[in-house]
Amino acid sequence: MIVYKTLEEIELIRESSQLVSKTLGEIKKLVFPGAIPIDLDKIAETFIRDHKAEPGFLGMYDFPNTLCISINEEVVHGIPGKKPLQNGDVISIDCGVLKNEFYGDHAYTFEVGEVKKEVKKLLEVTKESLYRGIKKLKVGNRIGDVSNEIQTYTEKHGYGVVRELVGHGLGKQLHEEPDIPNFGHENTGAKIKNGLVVAIEPMINLGTKNVEHGPDGWTVITSDRKPSAHFEHNIAVVDGKPEILSTFDFIETS
Repeated sequence: MIVYKTLEEIELIRESSQLVSKTLGEIKKLVFPGAIPIDLDKIAETFIRDHKAEPGFLGMYDFPNTLCISINEEVVHGIPGKKPLQNGDVISIDCGVLKNEFYGDHAYTFEVGEVKKEVKKLLEVTKESLYRGIKKLKVGNRIGDVSNEIQTYTEKHGYGVVRELVGHGLGKQLHEEPDIPNFGHENTGAKIKNGLVVAIEPMINLGTKNVEHGPDGWTVITSDRKPSAHFEHNIAVVDGKPEILSTFDFIETS
């Protein structure tokens, strides 16, 4: 069942989403060759707690950390480790916050040093697909219109769209209905209504769409070991239109 949110509840979700945005902005300052992922994780946890909130991922389904840090061919759900970041890496950092009983949850894929042109383009296309999908999240459309827009745009560039992982509703639970796939057909799925709050998150691979789980049981990896990109925003439908509750400004203007 989809839980539609009041305007007051949307403002609380915005507050949680903005704290995730600020956390990612803090972490961006520390993303460089030689940085240690587990150190970034500890800094994020401290930052969130200092702002009177709780890390949304820590302990969720027994996940052991505050951040999901997924490097290169790792798509999502990477566990922060001690191996230093290398020049040319790309890393998806996914963060969640629980504040005032509501979750915020979004992600950004960062470049570490100088990244290959083909990988840089993957990141640009994936982020653009997110915003194209968001534009379709309006009253009168269905969820499939969002999904189809993301799939069509990214597949035009020859990329693989991950099927096993999808976006989701967001509220007092981190994962609520409806699912928001990054693939699908227009005019299918649930009708979009005011009060809907979702996390849209394209997970797009440079090569094959196929993925597998790594030995830690968490990390999702591309089957051909080519890089993947992941961007995520939290969006509410207000007055018939999408309103982005999270922001990349703290990352991109720092």
